[in-house]
Amino acid sequence: MHRPAARGFTLIEVVVALVIMAMMSVMAWRAVSALSATRDATDAHMDSAETIGTLVRQWELDLREVQDSKQFAALSFDGATLRMTRRSAKGLQVVSWQVRDGRLSRWAAPPATSVSALQDAWFRAQQLSPQDLRDSPGLPGVQGWQMYFFRNNAWSNAQSSGDQEETASKSVPSGVRMKIQFAGGGYNGELTREVVVPAGATR
Repeated sequence: MHRPAARGFTLIEVVVALVIMAMMSVMAWRAVSALSATRDATDAHMDSAETIGTLVRQWELDLREVQDSKQFAALSFDGATLRMTRRSAKGLQVVSWQVRDGRLSRWAAPPATSVSALQDAWFRAQQLSPQDLRDSPGLPGVQGWQMYFFRNNAWSNAQSSGDQEETASKSVPSGVRMKIQFAGGGYNGELTREVVVPAGATR
């Protein structure tokens, strides 16, 4: 009695199996790569959204603490920079929000307890260096922004209403509307926020 010889795989069958395995490996690698890219994009978007939320909350807090110093306008906007004087635990503080080189930055001077110190801080906020802004909290990917003030039951563009002039006689607006345009940096589109300014609303 002779046993039938065991039949092995032919060379063509082995090659076909290897090709199928290679294709499956490529498909699996592409799926993993796409999943990783999606996760990275989601993480970047969440980090950007968290940064935006933190800065917006700080911006709203600054406006709610605006205090008229009687030395110059409590709020001044020139198209690139929003300067304000706000209350702090140790005195009046000058805060500057500025868009430069695609980045929104917040700079704050030490609290001032004298008129001269407050004036120095106000004029320094107008001449901030790139290093000052790099060292300040900020948000990249900002393409532009607009600011509107609410006075006499109407919104008006802060630049067209003469608010960029440094005059202490200019009344504090009862509301501020900010519009920021994003282009990159993990966030796209436009963000609009409106804040009631108690220092102006009580006038």
